[in-house]
Amino acid sequence: MKKYGRKYVEAVKLVDKNKLYSVEEAIDLVKKTSVTKFDSAVDFAIKLNIDPKKADQQLRGSFVLPNGTGKKKRILVIAKGSAAEAAKEAGAEYVGDKDMIEKIQKENWFDYDVIVATPDMMPELGKIGKILGPKGLMPNPKTNTVTPNPVKAIEDINKGMVEFRTDAYGNIHGMIGKVSFDAKKLAENLAYVVASIIKLKPTSVKGKYITSISISTTMGPGIKIDQNSFDK
Repeated sequence: MKKYGRKYVEAVKLVDKNKLYSVEEAIDLVKKTSVTKFDSAVDFAIKLNIDPKKADQQLRGSFVLPNGTGKKKRILVIAKGSAAEAAKEAGAEYVGDKDMIEKIQKENWFDYDVIVATPDMMPELGKIGKILGPKGLMPNPKTNTVTPNPVKAIEDINKGMVEFRTDAYGNIHGMIGKVSFDAKKLAENLAYVVASIIKLKPTSVKGKYITSISISTTMGPGIKIDQNSFDK
């Protein structure tokens, strides 16, 4: 049986598991239930009424949050020539082509958070797909990490781009900011996420699309949100 720390136990007491909180209430509560000493991330979890086994109901993509995430990501750009030079000038931490791919393959190197690649480099990157795929690092056109314009991708990532994809149970997880964020900024980010997911509703999905929305801090308890509060 899992044993929880004192801070978590105290935080759980503040949350009514049977209640659906308004967005404002949930954000106020998520700040109060942070149990870490560091500036914890505030994460969302959205449960969708979809069948992930069907190709047209597998959602994947990215969006740039209006207020960012508060997290600086280390970017590796796989590109050649002028695209590589532009990426360096745009502030990518690492830039290269086959040399970087070999470094990943031979040294098991993962000192970066996201990979951006130009389309011409994808055949080479595909050779280490089995290494990058399980770690969620493989670039993909749907998340705008495969692009002929890596500078735009770097700018979006630095602004607060969040990648998402449905898991095997139809859930989407991601980050909307930090506990230190102003409540209004967290609310705006969350509303943007929900609106973006709604726009992606597959035409084959019938009935209620979003079945639940919750937020939590790193290692903190989940707080369920009343979907109707997004309309206010």
